[in-house]
Amino acid sequence: MNQVNIKGKIFHRFISCDEIELVIKSLSDRINKDYADKEVLFLIVLNGAFMFASDLLKKIEGNHKISFIKLSSYQGLCSTDEVRELIGLNEDLKGKNIIVIEDIIDTGITMECLRERILAKEPSSFEICTLMFKPKAFKKDYNIKYIGKEISNEFIIGYGFDFDGYGRNIKDIYQLKE
Repeated sequence: MNQVNIKGKIFHRFISCDEIELVIKSLSDRINKDYADKEVLFLIVLNGAFMFASDLLKKIEGNHKISFIKLSSYQGLCSTDEVRELIGLNEDLKGKNIIVIEDIIDTGITMECLRERILAKEPSSFEICTLMFKPKAFKKDYNIKYIGKEISNEFIIGYGFDFDGYGRNIKDIYQLKE
């Protein structure tokens, strides 16, 4: 399928599932090397990161904990610049190695909010792992250690990314073409 129509918008195939697999393999190799013999609490940002996190964590070696947080800053095609916490942090983070798994970082506002909340809980280490990063949209000043792929500022769907809840189940990533 070279294009999909969701709610009257046309999206063209942008990244194949095979390419996604290679990106995930590269990220998992780096995390396995960096955290060999260390326990990690992986904190997955829902809803978008669920497919990425599932595939990534199957490749992570060792015994680790996994938890979830649900944040929202999007409405339709646009970021609202307002972060709402829908499911909160229930874990004790003090002294733990934390890696947040996110689907995409564009403006960085949502992640900055989460980052501040986590750092206030005094973890031993804190890193961010994102499948996609939009450097031209990024408005903040913090390090993202694990970036799968840098992309342009166009809107994407598929592989967990959605448009008003639609398109998450598509195995490839598609980009809006207007």
